[in-house]
Amino acid sequence: MWQLLEPLHAVTYFAPEALAASDAVGMRGFWMGYFASRAAPLGPVGPGVVTAAFHGFPPARVARALPDAWTFATPGDVLRARLDGAGAALRNVLTDKVIGSDDMRAAADLAWEAARLADTAGRVLGAANQALPAPDEPHLLLWQAATTLREHRGDGHVAALVAHGVSPVQAHLLKVAAGETDLEQLRLGRHWDDEEWEAGAAALRERGWVDDSGVLTAEGARERGRIERLTDEAAATPWRALGDERTSELALLLHPLTTAVLESGVIPPSNAIGLPRSLAAGEDGRGLTLPAVPSRIG
Repeated sequence: MWQLLEPLHAVTYFAPEALAASDAVGMRGFWMGYFASRAAPLGPVGPGVVTAAFHGFPPARVARALPDAWTFATPGDVLRARLDGAGAALRNVLTDKVIGSDDMRAAADLAWEAARLADTAGRVLGAANQALPAPDEPHLLLWQAATTLREHRGDGHVAALVAHGVSPVQAHLLKVAAGETDLEQLRLGRHWDDEEWEAGAAALRERGWVDDSGVLTAEGARERGRIERLTDEAAATPWRALGDERTSELALLLHPLTTAVLESGVIPPSNAIGLPRSLAAGEDGRGLTLPAVPSRIG
């Protein structure tokens, strides 16, 4: 479900319409818009809160954007801009016909129900997004549901990392070691300095999780797999509450929408999120297998 929903959410990071909407309310460049838009559901919080909640960024990078962003726009302004930008991006990719379809309404309603059913205890970003009002238009409702569910999952992932003593830098290096994203692209995007990056690598080598070339060892693969399984388990509550049949129905409804987003090229094939290149496994095996579908759905 993450592979189906994340690309719909992620247009907010990559689509030019989203950047234009952020700039229009006064954000100064991509990173100020990024930190402000993800943090806006929490209110006008400062860099310490955002550094802790996001987990993956050095404090100095966050402090370059916050709290200055709130002198240019209120959190409410930023929330409206991020919804407008994501909506414009989805409308451009999916076309008006798809946006206005019965399938879009059905997907939005099911995804929103799943988002409302998510257990947010201990999940700050998930809870803050869940508390936002439901947008009227189906594609905006779907985007907000996808955003709530991905932040809910992210909160659980951070908890699993912290419980395993994995620092933000070490988490990035594990992602690289698993072949999910490019090393230099991740370093550029997250902007940890060389000393911090090497310290994280040295700590993983000392734990026996990566070898001298930065590749996962057998122990590292086991430990990382355990973190990913715990993340999946922590993210399962909305899908258990929605039920297998309706979750499978939502998967079918989302598949053509997500395929359209991935095939549009709006999300680069190599990205820090680790999104698949398509929903069909390619040569590198990255892709999606749909769950078993009840026969009545066809």
